[in-house]
Amino acid sequence: MTAEEEHALLQRWNATLLAARAGREGPDPAPYGRNLLARWAEPQRRYHTVAHLRAVLDRVDELTDQGGEGGELELVRLAAWFHDAVYRPDRSENEERSAFLAEKALTEAGLTPHEVTEVARLVRLTVTHDPDDGDLNGETLCDADLAILASDPDTYARYAAAVREEYGFVPEDTFREGRAAVLRHLLDLPRLFRTPYGAAVWEEKARENVERELKELRASS
Repeated sequence: MTAEEEHALLQRWNATLLAARAGREGPDPAPYGRNLLARWAEPQRRYHTVAHLRAVLDRVDELTDQGGEGGELELVRLAAWFHDAVYRPDRSENEERSAFLAEKALTEAGLTPHEVTEVARLVRLTVTHDPDDGDLNGETLCDADLAILASDPDTYARYAAAVREEYGFVPEDTFREGRAAVLRHLLDLPRLFRTPYGAAVWEEKARENVERELKELRASS
């Protein structure tokens, strides 16, 4: 990440936290943003990097630009910043630890109990990517997080390869089995994307990509 890219992301963070605080007093947002960016730049990451953070934020903006679903968009954006803030591929409690980090940091940063609780709920929702009908905040965050699945085939292949790199410590057969289970879970969802825009623009391409990867995993087993 270049200095310019870091500066741009910090500006986005500062603007989001200040907007969520809605004029209430609180500490300088910048140290919290720098801490988060340092976490997203940890060396064990290959896919869950600053580039993924930026992509999710961009997709939230894209959904908003296309009419969005309403909801509390600044809280959705804060949840995007925290949703993989704790990420260790050898552990299973990353989302819970990320939600706990959000609860601690955002309470200190001046958000209300409702706002803190909602951000943490959204972070935890990224375990399943299965928001309830009418959960506007959850639908927006989950669609933005899964939008990588609807990439062009080359980008999708790079995404899948980066995920494999993150799990480089896992034997090939074990990884294929686990990855296939994740892909089957996604395909079993009634819809991958819950917003009208996501369903219309991303759903078909995403299912094609996921089905192709699953077929390739079966072929190599």
